[in-house]
Amino acid sequence: MIFVEAPKEVKAKGKKLFLAGGITNCPDWQAMLIESLKDEDLDLIVYNPRRANFPIDDPDASEEQIAWEYKHLKGADILVFWFSRGSLNPIVLYELGMWGNSSDRPLCICLDPEYERIQDVEIQTSLSRPDVDIFYPEDDDEGVELVKDWIIGQVENKKKSYKLSTLNRKRNSFNY
Repeated sequence: MIFVEAPKEVKAKGKKLFLAGGITNCPDWQAMLIESLKDEDLDLIVYNPRRANFPIDDPDASEEQIAWEYKHLKGADILVFWFSRGSLNPIVLYELGMWGNSSDRPLCICLDPEYERIQDVEIQTSLSRPDVDIFYPEDDDEGVELVKDWIIGQVENKKKSYKLSTLNRKRNSFNY
């Protein structure tokens, strides 16, 4: 497994996973997920948009970041979207519509119980990709474990069954 942090590049073969989700004013769920995956023997390249040190004073840094994310979202084989507390994650909502809900690539969504726009994500996803796995963890640790298991299943081509309490809990009430 290879881990790539924005804006770095790597030339390698393997399935490409993009960790889409909040990177400002929210928990560092990416670091938790990457730590949990480190010991797994997976043919996987993990693209993480969260930088350890974002050069906020560099006027070119935002364009570089956005271009890097665009390139690797477009090229990803597997997508994980995580909507965290602490931010409305407006860019992530856009990216979900653009890259997640408008394609047929494997996709899972993790919704923090304190995320303010849960219903928006649920409804849009129900309309466009009713097959997508949506997780409703009680906390970040449970979310990391659910998403990790889902990723392993995607890489190994094994579909796992999840408890209704953690998966698609609310979607069942929508009739679109």
